[in-house]
Amino acid sequence: MIRLTPFAVLLLAGAAVAAAPFKTSGIDFAGIDHSVAPGDQFDQFANGAWRKATEIPADRSAVGTSTILTDRAEKRNAAIIQDAAKSNPAAGIDARRIADYYAAFMDQAGIDARGLTPLKPQLDAIAAVNDRRSLSRALGASLRADVDPINNTNFQTENLFGLFVTQSLADPSKTVPYMLQGGLGMPDRDYYLSDSADMAKLRAAYRVYIADLLRLAGMSDAQARADRIFALETKIAKAHADIVSSQDVHNADNAWNRADFARKAPGIDWDAYFAAAGLSQQSDFIAWHAKPIAGLSALVASEPVEAWKDWMAFNLINQYGYALPTAIADRRFDFVGKTLNGIPAQRPRWKRGIANVNVALGDAVGRIYARRYFPPSSKADIQGMVKNILAAFDRRVAGLTWMAPATKAEARHKIETLRVGVGYPETWRDYAGYEVRPDDAFGNAWRASLSEYHWQLGKIGKPVDRGEWWMTPQTVNAVNLPLQNALNFPAAILDAPYYDPKADAATNYGSIGATIGHEISHSFDNSGAEFDASGRMRNWWTKADFAHFKASGAALAVQYSAYEPFPGLHINGEQTLGENIADVAGLAAAYDAYHASLHGRPAPVIDGLTGDQRFFLAFAQSWRVKMREAAERVRIATDGHAPGEYRALTVRNLDGWYPAWKVTPGQKLYLAPKDRVKVW
Repeated sequence: MIRLTPFAVLLLAGAAVAAAPFKTSGIDFAGIDHSVAPGDQFDQFANGAWRKATEIPADRSAVGTSTILTDRAEKRNAAIIQDAAKSNPAAGIDARRIADYYAAFMDQAGIDARGLTPLKPQLDAIAAVNDRRSLSRALGASLRADVDPINNTNFQTENLFGLFVTQSLADPSKTVPYMLQGGLGMPDRDYYLSDSADMAKLRAAYRVYIADLLRLAGMSDAQARADRIFALETKIAKAHADIVSSQDVHNADNAWNRADFARKAPGIDWDAYFAAAGLSQQSDFIAWHAKPIAGLSALVASEPVEAWKDWMAFNLINQYGYALPTAIADRRFDFVGKTLNGIPAQRPRWKRGIANVNVALGDAVGRIYARRYFPPSSKADIQGMVKNILAAFDRRVAGLTWMAPATKAEARHKIETLRVGVGYPETWRDYAGYEVRPDDAFGNAWRASLSEYHWQLGKIGKPVDRGEWWMTPQTVNAVNLPLQNALNFPAAILDAPYYDPKADAATNYGSIGATIGHEISHSFDNSGAEFDASGRMRNWWTKADFAHFKASGAALAVQYSAYEPFPGLHINGEQTLGENIADVAGLAAAYDAYHASLHGRPAPVIDGLTGDQRFFLAFAQSWRVKMREAAERVRIATDGHAPGEYRALTVRNLDGWYPAWKVTPGQKLYLAPKDRVKVW
């Protein structure tokens, strides 16, 4: 699927669906490949004909079930932006900001005519760096709060460090800043360090790209500068923690005060750094990546100031290239889109404009989106379905024979107090201090990033907002927030085909119900299980219970590590473990909730399929995806989620799947009952 902050995946549905008369099975029969036995390759059976008939659009890296919702949300967002422009709103209100941001981005001729002039203040500041202290100030001024290590452990930020602001791991009453590793222009440290032929080719292409971008920016000695930049980034990569290590929250619980930075991470003038970052009065931090912070700081002292200046200039241009003249924007896409992800064509400019408005003014657009496209009836339906699946998950925990009563009580309290946001937040972001100009595409993007940073800084030291949302209503995704013990289910994902009020309950529970269960289950995956009901990182397990839980996770990791998407390239079962645990537990809870919704009555046969067949087929079709090889390789290397076709195979761990599809020993996906992983 996708993600964002403390763990993620999709959602949707309605309790009323279970009681309502069905109108359709909700299954895409045309997409089924009947030449394949379900027990041999269930994803191919469910989606093979669709995959064969489907072409990936030239401007996309992949296409799948979620694309339907993404396209629908995009059209709705376009209407919102167009209406904002037509209404000619007064200055200083959000509708004016929406209209002006979009207008500035769409003015390609104006962007080209201005060239790099809008960047002059930032480039001049970089050019003025002449010693370690001024370098530290420049690095501090570039700090931004746009990352979340729990939900996106392998994030990269072009700035040397990233900032994440939320409650303390140890004290749920305190909102604190977390310092994170950053500084890489490619997706992950392995892109710099792996000895594979594919990675070597990407490194060579990246070096050419750096030099090209510098030439387009009018910088002299572009190749020599590019060589220095790449050499520096390689050293940055060597200092980074790998993705599996980053996912372990125990590695992140490092409380540092201001003095600790100078003592534990010498090399940066931390007083100058924090003053420029607006954090001079902040005394307490958490070093999520303690060892990498020390390594990166040491590089500031050991590497030439001129190399750092080249690196900062390149990263500025690279980071904001989408809002710069055509030659730079196109070259940026050529590397990031084509070379890294295998996408042949750039998206039309109007679609890119919509995406960028949503980044800068997400809540402003989302407030209108929720009002127009997410009626109260849908919200009530979905809240009912969430309630049903929570109850099913609670029954599963209550029935565990291996868990001690004390551990079980903690788990059930966590379920009871889980805060579930459906559709949209209760409070909206205030953009009053954010200036948007109709003729300044780069400036609008720059100020949006700075506005977000200041908004995040404003939370430090204040009471924790348990109702804070980390996604906008127009986002096709969902998220679990273990530090808040909360879930967010945006309006845009609560729609057909994931949830269809016209479809049978089995299909809705198998599709959006499984994703609801998935998000609930993230509270009890290998990372979520480390947090209690208050969001405090605390061991609430008995030693025997935790050993049993870890053993189940290890078995699931082995299962997924056996999958081989490309010759010699396996899924990393440890890297994807949290998502795989949530898939197994979430599907099991949704299955139980579906059967409970029948109230003892037999499920009807619809379109020749039993209820259980519809349930499992809907699940597999919800993970339907066709992805370009380059993009899938990036995903396997960097993402905590396995590719969709392997997530569809979660079914082989559920006992009910076997009689539903007459899966027998000897078939490729068959698992003996003792080998079926049951985490919760």
